Amino acid sequence: MARDDFPTTVDEFFKFAKQQQAEMLDLKFVDMLGSWQHCSFPLDTLDAGTFDEGLGFDGSSIRGWMGIHESDMMAVPDASTGRMDPFFAQPTVSVIANVVDPITRQAFTRDPRHVARKAEAYLAASGIADTCYVGPEPEFFIFDEVRYEQNQHRGYYEIDSVEGAWNTARIEEPNLGYKPSFKGGYFPVSPTDTYHDLRGEMVNEMRKVGIVVEAHHHEVATAGQSEIDMKFQPLLKMADQFLWYKYICKNVAKRQGKSVTFMPKPVFEDNGSGMHTHISLWKGGTPLFAGDGYAGLSELGLFAAGGLLRHAPAILAFAAPTTNSYRRLVPGFEAPVNLALSARNRSAAIRIPMYSKSPKAKRLEFRCPDPSCNGYLAWSAMLMAMMDGIQNRIDPGAPLDRDIYEMTRDEMKHMGIRTTPGSLEEAINALEQDHAFLLRGDVFTEDLIETWITWKRDRELDPMRMRPHPYEFYLYYDN
Repeated sequence: MARDDFPTTVDEFFKFAKQQQAEMLDLKFVDMLGSWQHCSFPLDTLDAGTFDEGLGFDGSSIRGWMGIHESDMMAVPDASTGRMDPFFAQPTVSVIANVVDPITRQAFTRDPRHVARKAEAYLAASGIADTCYVGPEPEFFIFDEVRYEQNQHRGYYEIDSVEGAWNTARIEEPNLGYKPSFKGGYFPVSPTDTYHDLRGEMVNEMRKVGIVVEAHHHEVATAGQSEIDMKFQPLLKMADQFLWYKYICKNVAKRQGKSVTFMPKPVFEDNGSGMHTHISLWKGGTPLFAGDGYAGLSELGLFAAGGLLRHAPAILAFAAPTTNSYRRLVPGFEAPVNLALSARNRSAAIRIPMYSKSPKAKRLEFRCPDPSCNGYLAWSAMLMAMMDGIQNRIDPGAPLDRDIYEMTRDEMKHMGIRTTPGSLEEAINALEQDHAFLLRGDVFTEDLIETWITWKRDRELDPMRMRPHPYEFYLYYDN
């Protein structure tokens, strides 16, 4: 289907649904942590008024949202997001909704999509730029099986993949031995890369819903680590596409008897899954980051990088939002933990890609985020940090062009190079101390930030802190 065929208005939405012989509407909206929720309705019970009034649901059952005493919420469909859902037996048109209060009709402050819409509006109103382009590189693992349990007397996980390096001796009748080694999965051809066709199926489904895919390939880790790259899009559109991306990867894998995870670090002693995020500002169709400064950046681009680096610890509370994220962001393992700018050094938090001399290709690549994040919140936080850097002319500091592993700690300290938080707790504490830049233009609200911090402390950090780790038995049981 050509992308021009997708609806942009309510009338076009119903014409599109009729042309596709859709019988159902699947209403999707994103919860605070970044997962889609949905409810389906027969199309013949809906009309144009649905796109003004919305459809009701219980907000108290959605993670991080309302209490039982104020649970009624309305989901108002955005007609321009209408796409055919590829995973239902009945022809079903999917639409993404914005969430509003049924009494005041005001947009809900904890709706992540509302935050992204406000971020784009704040950028345009600032006069700095009119478009923030985002191009993420999400990585993920494809497993054949996953088992886990956590209770009072048992805590374990077990993953398996036909591609796992640990399976070279497994009885497979016959075992042909084509298993990517640990850290040996980058760009092998078949038969070592066994998931080319599965990724191709994912790409095909993405293209059907209008996602422009640039490439797909096996990634560095063993056990089916993969990457599918989308062409850059405006922030809100890319955040919508990122949820389609996850949805499609998981469901295509499931119908082939596989399981996809976007956990940053599911495999010990191998590469984790990051989401390097390319980001740039444009105005009137002109890229603003190209210039004659370091690595071909403009002064505005350098200040944007300065803002990202200054606020990186707080940003990571949204962009690397899980305890597992910090199993990946570990110093000494080529992880992007150094809060510095570099043209080519991949251990730096911000890299300036040098593949092209075109001004349109000049952008910042923020390498710290991972695909467990909520794109609406993470990319909005990145945009707000860049705008703060531009408005306050924040110097990004000296570039990091040396091999980080040849530098002493004293040298790094002398250069003023900070590192990313060492844990989710440190990132949450940083957000608590440094979030005034997010509140400008009412893009983020104190309510949302307080709710996020409380959720992470009460629902993730404290439960992790209270449980014995399986490796502690290995370390301490016989002491």
